[in-house]
Amino acid sequence: MSLHSTATQLVTLAAEGEKHGGNHESLNPAVVGGAAFVILMLLLWITTRFNRDR
Repeated sequence: MSLHSTATQLVTLAAEGEKHGGNHESLNPAVVGGAAFVILMLLLWITTRFNRDR
């Protein structure tokens, strides 16, 4: 397999991915972002509870 044919296949694969958009219809970005923020804040709170020596 040559470098040129590999690059051609990767370009074709990337072009096909752009047609579909990549987002699932049932995912709301605000809900996903809010849930990620809440989970990260919870992990930060748990970390600070266990790290009392600072």
